[in-house]
Order: sequence, then C-alpha cells, then structure tokens
Amino acid sequence: MGSQKVKQTLLDIYRKLMAQYGPQHWWPALEPFEIIVGAILTQSAAWINVEKAIANLKKEAALSPAALRQLPQAEVARLVHPCGYYNAKARKLQAFARWLGEQYQDNLEELFANDVDHLRDQLLAIYGIGEETADSIILYAANKPIFVIDAYTRRIISRLGIATHGDSYASYQHLFMSNLPGDTRLFNEYHALLVRLAKNACQSHPLCQQCCLNDMCNFHDHLQ
Repeated sequence: MGSQKVKQTLLDIYRKLMAQYGPQHWWPALEPFEIIVGAILTQSAAWINVEKAIANLKKEAALSPAALRQLPQAEVARLVHPCGYYNAKARKLQAFARWLGEQYQDNLEELFANDVDHLRDQLLAIYGIGEETADSIILYAANKPIFVIDAYTRRIISRLGIATHGDSYASYQHLFMSNLPGDTRLFNEYHALLVRLAKNACQSHPLCQQCCLNDMCNFHDHLQ
C-alpha cells in the first residue's frame, strides 16, 4: 500500500469511526495530575475499576503529589486496590510523585513546557512508566501531539491489513504519526475511537456485523 493510500485509508477510518460513534471526550478528567494517576492505574485494568481507585484517593484527600509522598505505601495500595496490581501501582504512583517533587517542585506546567521528545524521555526514565503510559500523559495531560498505541490499536490495524514496519510499539506509532497531521485533538479522538471500536465490535472474538469498518477489513473478508 503506497504512502498516499495509507494516509487516505487512515483518514477514512477516522471519518467512519467518528460518524459511527461521535466525539469520545476522552480523558474523563479535567485535572492533569488526575489524568496522570489514571494513566498509571489503568495499566492492565478496566477503566471502571480505575474510577473506583481514583474515587478512593479523592475521598482520602490523597490525589496530589504531596499526599502520595506522605502516605505509607501500604495505605496507597489499599486505596488503589480496586484496579488490581495495587502494590506495584502504589510504588509507581509514589515514584512519580517523588520525581515530580524533586525535579519540578510539583509544577506540572513547568514539566509540560518541555518539547515532546524531551518530555517523553524524562517520563520513560521514571519507575513504572512505559511507552503507552508516557504517551497517554503527553497526549491527554500535557495536551501535546503524540499517538498512543495500545493492544486495541494493534488488533484493529492488524485485522484491517495495514502494513507496519515491524511489530514494535514504535512501528505502529510511526504509521499514524507519519501519515496524519500532527494535531493533538485528532490524535486524542482517533485513539479514543479505536478503543471504542475494539470494545464494541473488534473484540478478541470479533462482532464483524456490528463493525463500521467491515467493508475495508481483511479479517472480515477472510471470515466470509
């Protein structure tokens, strides 16, 4: 598939998804620090359980870098218990809170003033933050243009038969970022729409008849 055709295909996918589902208004939080906490807690967790954990943190006035640093790790783990892997996630939250205090005196505006590449490098150096989490923070909390890749995106792109240069996170990200305008709102909505499609239709056992992309999908054609 030529580069121009790839660009058109990706835009067609976006338009079809937007027509089917409309704007997703993601991330469901207004405060940047809450978005960061959610990005860490959602690792291997359903969002409904992340919401329960965040509600616990809010109830105990623990949804701030200073509060997370001051609480015993066991108490943070208790509060985030609903989202699973609670001991590991407590360590990750406290690692980020300590780093933010040491490096930026809890000033997220100063952190987000960095360019995307430098910001990403810094986030990836923090314990417990991988590529997907770092990019979620950059896109949704810092409001900077980077495309988030997750298991849903990989599944959909693979089934559609769109070629990537390898199977790495970077190869999937390059597919989107080299073929779409570098627009934060576009990347935000596109990623959220792919998640919506994966949950509604392109599941592990796909519901192809409910999918708005089945007319352009290799996987659907193979099933016929």
